[in-house]
Amino acid sequence: MDKEISIDLLNKAVADELQAVHQYLYFHFHLDDQGFSPLAGLFKRIAVQEMGHVERLAERILFLKGDVTMALAGPVEQITEADKMVACAARMEEQSAADYNKWALTCSENADSASKQMFEGLVTDEEGHYDIFDKQLDHIKRFGKNYLALQSFEEAANPGAPAE
Repeated sequence: MDKEISIDLLNKAVADELQAVHQYLYFHFHLDDQGFSPLAGLFKRIAVQEMGHVERLAERILFLKGDVTMALAGPVEQITEADKMVACAARMEEQSAADYNKWALTCSENADSASKQMFEGLVTDEEGHYDIFDKQLDHIKRFGKNYLALQSFEEAANPGAPAE
């Protein structure tokens, strides 16, 4: 096994997961400010799950005697429209699942079954996140502004309550 191949892929995944954390928290802040507390809470919960992914990836990198680079995959997109936020998140999750599938195969070819299994587990998580965002996007498309208006009723019913 060439540990450097796995470490490089694991660090790419760290960058991807950190990007998601930053992007989703940005979305959380804006949605909460707009009064869409349930949708804001969803982004916050998934950001926390992505932080857990970073931790697991970092532990594997350190086990392989590598260093965790903690770089972001790119800049945070300045999107403030709810439907575009959800569409962006769905695209991010779909891309992550595709990348992690490829990287699992690379780890398998490199005789690193533990990293392969880690990537396979991440694929399952990212596909689950994609499904959540895809359903939200479908609701927004089907019900339009009415669906988003229902989000604001939650804030009106619980003023000042933090979005989970």
